[in-house]
Amino acid sequence: MTARLAHIFRHPIKSVGYEEIRSAPLTKGRVLPFDRVWAIAHDAAKFDAPLAQWASKMNFVRGVAAPGLMAVQAKTHDDGTIELTHPDLWRLRIAPGRSEDQVNLIEWLRPLWPANRPAPRSVESVADVALADMPDPYVSILSLGSLAALSQRAGKPMSPHRFRGNLWVDGWAAGAERDLIGRRLKIGETELEIAMPITRCRATCANPETGSEDVDTLALLDAQWGDHEFGLYATVITGGEIARGDSVEVL
Repeated sequence: MTARLAHIFRHPIKSVGYEEIRSAPLTKGRVLPFDRVWAIAHDAAKFDAPLAQWASKMNFVRGVAAPGLMAVQAKTHDDGTIELTHPDLWRLRIAPGRSEDQVNLIEWLRPLWPANRPAPRSVESVADVALADMPDPYVSILSLGSLAALSQRAGKPMSPHRFRGNLWVDGWAAGAERDLIGRRLKIGETELEIAMPITRCRATCANPETGSEDVDTLALLDAQWGDHEFGLYATVITGGEIARGDSVEVL
């Protein structure tokens, strides 16, 4: 079976919503466009707002601290506004760059945030910087074959949204991507180099449909492969357009 690009996902606001897109332009040395543009800092953040440079994930609101966040879905409209939905909350449409909408966003997610955690305080962004977990401008690549193996071990379907990845490949054998560190992939018009595996946290234990923890994903990964790694970080070497259905070739 020829490997192909099955899904493209982006997450405009770190840990708050995911959306699927049909295609995207990739640029050399850059992340997937409109991915992790904004992040919500909490009161224990170790920087003064506004944020001036990339900062560690520990400074921001994240699903590992609030599983309910994992059930937020996002939709970006042509005017740049983002519509957020959650099974337990009302529909919210915001322009994250506007101060009044930043207040609205923080108030909207407050019911999902634990009262014993430092409270959300500000919506942050840095020009031309993705507020992802890693400071390097990576695109994440994951395997549906590995997800199927994990689902079989769990005894239930596992949603790809547990893993907040960008590009999902169909056609690789389970675990085959683990041998790709240092290799290059050709996807559509682009070329990417695999840099390192992604180590997972307990945010993946939450069901993206309900926002409740329903499976010990880390235990499943350990039983399946002996570690907590799932997916790959890659650097865009040659830019171009990618789209769902593109062939994925290991160079």
